[in-house]
Amino acid sequence: MAVAHDSYLVREFLTLLLDRSTDVEPTAVCSNANDLESAIAGSQPDVVLIGSRMPPSGAGEGIRIAARLRETSPEIGVVVLGDYVEPSSVLTLLDKGTGRRAYLLTERIRSHHELIEAIEAVAGGGSVLDPLIVDALIEIRVRTASSRLSELTPREREVLSRIALGDSNGAIAESLSLTKRAVEKHVNSIFSKLGLRDRGNLSHRVTATRIFLAESAGGAAARMPAVGH
Repeated sequence: MAVAHDSYLVREFLTLLLDRSTDVEPTAVCSNANDLESAIAGSQPDVVLIGSRMPPSGAGEGIRIAARLRETSPEIGVVVLGDYVEPSSVLTLLDKGTGRRAYLLTERIRSHHELIEAIEAVAGGGSVLDPLIVDALIEIRVRTASSRLSELTPREREVLSRIALGDSNGAIAESLSLTKRAVEKHVNSIFSKLGLRDRGNLSHRVTATRIFLAESAGGAAARMPAVGH
């Protein structure tokens, strides 16, 4: 895999975490987007781990590279590391689908297990969002009366937050101390309230996630500092 971040300390931190795993080995460690693009072209890594803001522009380079790879190398997974909850960046990252994409907050990574799990998830076609991002987006939007999410009950919002994290109905039932049947009823109610009854083959779970992300892209949510656990 390839690693890129503008901060020397963060690069060292990431390398240290990755060195603790026997399954993940950095093939390139870069300090700017140009070097990373060269490394990707040369080695075609399975996963790219990149800071959201990188030289030369210093603004959105990680997201830009992720978007380009979606078109040129869709098999490459991308884990973006951000310093803030930035809904617009998350929306862009997931614009063409959630598969093989993750967005983590750098200062909330506490162990190599968290990082390795995200890397393995995107390598396998999955998606990971830091729970703080999900929680912040939902909390902001439920305060807005015009939001479609305002129709959801508190329990349905809890279930939706778990859906957005990629949890199965079984995992949601366990985490919220509900029966699987109860979770299924909540999920069906959420889909109904969000107008997802007749959407063909499009995944309702992905669409429900993108609805609250899309409705959380502006205002005070545009840039929120990350906080600890």
